[in-house]
Amino acid sequence: MRKLFSSELGKLHEQFLEMGVNTSEQIYQATKAFTTHDKTLAKEVVENDQSTNGEEVHLEKEAFDFIALQQPVAADLRIIMVILKASSDLERIGDHAVTIAQETIRGETDLRLPIIEKNIADMTVQIRRMLEMALDSYIRNDEKAARQVADEDLIIDKHYVITRNMITDSVQNGFMQANTGSSYLMVDRMLERIGDHIVNLAEWTIYIGTGEMVELNRGKRNPGLVEELIEKDKSERNT
Repeated sequence: MRKLFSSELGKLHEQFLEMGVNTSEQIYQATKAFTTHDKTLAKEVVENDQSTNGEEVHLEKEAFDFIALQQPVAADLRIIMVILKASSDLERIGDHAVTIAQETIRGETDLRLPIIEKNIADMTVQIRRMLEMALDSYIRNDEKAARQVADEDLIIDKHYVITRNMITDSVQNGFMQANTGSSYLMVDRMLERIGDHIVNLAEWTIYIGTGEMVELNRGKRNPGLVEELIEKDKSERNT
């Protein structure tokens, strides 16, 4: 009986991880569409979002069926609850990716600044790496690795602020139109929010092992940390 129980629980883990991999691809496609001004690809991202939403609904149904039929003990019930909560974070990440794709569809394709689009592309690489780290820490139930995800988020926050300031300065100095600047700011903000949801995934991993909720988002707790990182980078470049 326990063997069957473990097998069914394993299927829930696999479905969650597959959803995570698909979400990472969704982020990549959305930002690629934005930085290459590919409205066709952006429309595909929007249309395919129903698949991600369907994955969450299916996972939720499977989880509730599992609870009803298997009657898990407290520790196993905690794992199932985490899968449900974490899949909701993945769904929200997918929503932010769709927002980026929609911004591509609405936006203009002229008067863009390559340096800002490079920053966005670089942030995307880091965010996908961060998501991979969060999923890996979940697979291995590794609290130390989960906490390292929060360190990566500080780097994302730093790039978010740097890119935001660059966009604002470009608009104020006439290098960019205000509507283009607003579009860039929207995408920059969505990527920062995706980072926050990935930190949530890491927090859920720790909850599985400890039964305690921890706040890993150091940038949210202490915004001054991000400014310190920016100043440190400036100082290192000037030495």
